[in-house]
Amino acid sequence: MAIREVLKMGDPRLLTPALPVADFASPELAQLIVDMHDTMRALNGAGLAAPQIGVGLQVVIFEVAANPRYPDAESVPFTVLINPVLTPLSDELEEGWEGCLSVPGMRGLVPRHTGLRYQGFDASGQPIDRSVSAFHARVVQHEVDHLHGILYPLRIRDLRNFGFTETLFPGQNLQDD
Repeated sequence: MAIREVLKMGDPRLLTPALPVADFASPELAQLIVDMHDTMRALNGAGLAAPQIGVGLQVVIFEVAANPRYPDAESVPFTVLINPVLTPLSDELEEGWEGCLSVPGMRGLVPRHTGLRYQGFDASGQPIDRSVSAFHARVVQHEVDHLHGILYPLRIRDLRNFGFTETLFPGQNLQDD
């Protein structure tokens, strides 16, 4: 089990676009995915992108099961998504509160597409093609943004809706995503 350090907002590596994965059979890719999974689970995250642990490759993982931090969110199956392409299913946007392991202790109200199609590859290079909505769509968009050097505060429309979690949601046991 390898829990990796998560880079924090301000680290220039988080602003650098990630490169596509070319070799799906490499032991380095397999180890990266294991490390990402271990890190995400250890920190109770909903997702993690390779750039967040200092690896500039287009790899994201996400999963939401029964999680007290997301009591109203539908389950999202564990997914490894490599070289993703997102296609919004409509122009409809919805604002929702987001946090991030790279922006610890803070939350912001972020507009996201309510539905999207995501395509890419799994850990063995097999194609993935899913259409999703609601929280699942939000999680995918958040993680894929990391591959383009975008952290969620850059998407906030009104910075009055950005602040420390314990101030915005007193008494709630929310952690970073």
